[in-house]
This record gives sequence, structure tokens and C-alpha cells, in this order.
Amino acid sequence: MKKLTRVAIQGIKASFHEEAAFKFFGKEIQTIECNSFKQTCDVLAAGEADYVVMAIENSIAGSLLPNYTLIREYNFAVTGEVYLGIQLHLMALPGVKLEDVKYVTSHPIAIRQCIDFFDEFPHLKIVESVDTAACAKKIKEEQLTDTVAVANALAAELYGLNIIERRIESNKKNYTRFLILKNDKAENPGIINKASICFQVGNHVGALSEVLNIFAKQDVNLSKIQSMPVLGKRNDYYFYVDMEWSDIAKYDEAIRRSLKYTVNFNIMGEYEKNDKV
Repeated sequence: MKKLTRVAIQGIKASFHEEAAFKFFGKEIQTIECNSFKQTCDVLAAGEADYVVMAIENSIAGSLLPNYTLIREYNFAVTGEVYLGIQLHLMALPGVKLEDVKYVTSHPIAIRQCIDFFDEFPHLKIVESVDTAACAKKIKEEQLTDTVAVANALAAELYGLNIIERRIESNKKNYTRFLILKNDKAENPGIINKASICFQVGNHVGALSEVLNIFAKQDVNLSKIQSMPVLGKRNDYYFYVDMEWSDIAKYDEAIRRSLKYTVNFNIMGEYEKNDKV
């Protein structure tokens, strides 16, 4: 019997994290459900999972800053990425009609992303929860005929709910970027044209620009820069940078030169760019 790849996710089956895992690995995986992002890291560190799929940014809500810290502190390797279009549907038990419903339940971010839709139904009382798929599961298990959930199509399929309104999100171009993490930093055997790095610079005029100019001169595109304060140190920041290139030799040269101007430099991962939503 083939051993399934074990993938830890924050949330339960049919969550957006599992949907992202399916998109990256395919559906023949063993999903390990975790209550928090930290728990996914603990599971990976303990060898109870082969990978973690972790959301890192959303096009509406922005970056998930605590997750940058988790990746750095656990020293995991970023081995890939996946972009997932966020499609939100209204679902209920078979036979339930929207006019008979009193409550709508979902994750607060999902609710906010559908606020235009719910403005048309002011009688609905919003009940926030920790996970979109968990809301669908609760409706199924407790046979809640007065409640609808906002979740993805995967949740409706898994928990036997009917989708009564499709694509209720206000922004139809919303997406979430997920990183694929593993426990060791062995060289990635696939195509390498993107990297995620982390470093600090001195607190003086031009310190950061010196580093950024090095990459610009080597034709390395910096696709994202995220700063995070260093805990307990005023005016000290970690800079998390995603970069892409067409010539890996120029990337290697840029990395070598930037070491002179940085401290606590860490290549968090080198992997294949994958930005298809």
C-alpha cells in the first residue's frame, strides 16, 4: 500500500487550507487537522507530518504576520507556494430556504468579505466561528435548519449541504497565498526561480537601500518586502523578502554580496514560482 504524504493544516477537512493542499499535492494525501498555526509547526517539528500548508497573505486582509515569525523561529524550509482563489458560498441543509433562516455562521474574515451580500438580509444574525468548514460541519451534525454557513464548495460536498447562493464574496478577485513548509533545508530538486529570505540591517541612513540595490543591479526582482519588529528591540526590524530571477547565477551573486550589509541573514527557502490562481 502506497504511503500517503502527510500534510498538516490549520483547520479541519474541507477548509481552504485543505483545498490549497489538494491544489499543490493532489487529493491523495493524509490531512492532519490542527487547531492553530503553531500546532501545525509542532506537528511538523515532531515528524508527525511531512509538510505544512500555511496561509501567509490574503489580497484583501493582507499578510498574516505571526506566521512569518513561526517559520523563522522553527527554522522550516519554504519548499513551494500555491495561490488559491477564495470563492465563498452560502450553504444549508437540503430543503432549507434562505427566507426561513435566522443565523449565518462563518469565520469573521469570510463574513467581512461578503458584507455587501449580507447588507441585503439585515434580519440574519451573524455568529462568528474559528473555521469556515467547521461551521458547515456543525450544521450537518446538529441538523440546524435555521442556520446557513459561508464556506467553500469542498465543505458543502463533504458535509452534504446544498449551496443556496454561489459566489457571495464582494471581491471576485480575492486570493490567498499559501507556503509549503518542510522540516529540513535539503536542496530542492525541482525548478528554482524564487526565494524567501529574512535579514536585519543596521539602523542608519541607507542601510536597507544598500541591500535592495544589490538585488536590483543583479536583475533580481523583489516581489514582496515585509517588515516585522524585533521583539524587545526598538528600531530593529526583520525584513522578509520574496524574490524572483531568470538567471540563478545573478541571484547567487546578489546573495553573496548582500551578506556584507546584513545580519541574521537566513534563506528561508528556494523553490519554483507558482502564482497561478
